[in-house]
Amino acid sequence: ALAENRDIRQAAARVDQFLGALQTTRAEFFPQVTYEGDVSRNRLSEDAYGFSPGADPYFNQYAASLGASWQIDLFGRVRRQTEASQARVYASEQGRRGVILSVVAGVASTYITLRGLDRQLEIARETAASYERTLDIFQLRYRYGTVSRLELSQVESQYHQARAAIPRFEAQIAAQENLLSILLGRNPQDVFRGRSIEDLPLPTVPESLPSDLLERRPDILQAEQNLAAANAEIGVARSLYYPDIAITGAYGAASTDLDDFLDSSARNWNIGANVFGPIFTAGSIGSNVLLLLFMPLR
Repeated sequence: ALAENRDIRQAAARVDQFLGALQTTRAEFFPQVTYEGDVSRNRLSEDAYGFSPGADPYFNQYAASLGASWQIDLFGRVRRQTEASQARVYASEQGRRGVILSVVAGVASTYITLRGLDRQLEIARETAASYERTLDIFQLRYRYGTVSRLELSQVESQYHQARAAIPRFEAQIAAQENLLSILLGRNPQDVFRGRSIEDLPLPTVPESLPSDLLERRPDILQAEQNLAAANAEIGVARSLYYPDIAITGAYGAASTDLDDFLDSSARNWNIGANVFGPIFTAGSIGSNVLLLLFMPLR
């Protein structure tokens, strides 16, 4: 069941999805380095201002550069995004554990129910066989006049009642086998039987269970991590009130002649800082904060 269940595969894929989101968010902590290269053939307009008569309007352009940018997380936006992504990873992992626990419990309880129905079917068949033997005796006694027709009819009624219970248990067993086959991820079919229900040991339950047992429940841990993620996302929304600060730079070379491309005279570079922040957003940031504050936990 654990190998074939589609819900478990979906839950595992969801964990991988949030791990990818976490890695993407964490990457914003570090400088981003890029490269660029360009080779082009150009022609200038001979009628443009500043063009020298008789000059060649055609020229080649060669350029290459390395660029870097780094966003300074001064107000904690990236840090809070990382906290939210981390909590989502933990929540999805607890969700996966919860699915596994449900599948295991479902398979165990369904199999125990199936073995119980098997035993009830055995009892029903044994009961029907016992009433059949009793009916044979009463038919002989009725033939020789030792019992009345009423007594014979009562035994016949009990025999047919016992016989009627057998198809009902057989139908319940077939339905239980189909349900167990679904949990095992296969088409409905007969289920292999192991030990009888009398031979299955009962689990021992301690007389007193500690309250910290609740901390091991996947659904409670998942809700806790979802709450942490929602709280971090509120911090991300509030950080939009403050400016984003980024440092950028580039270093490279550009030349119209490939032979001069590596000369120091072809070098170019730039470095700068960028500050971006809101002045008037018509209340969109505050509305987003309120939305996250009162949004039900996912």
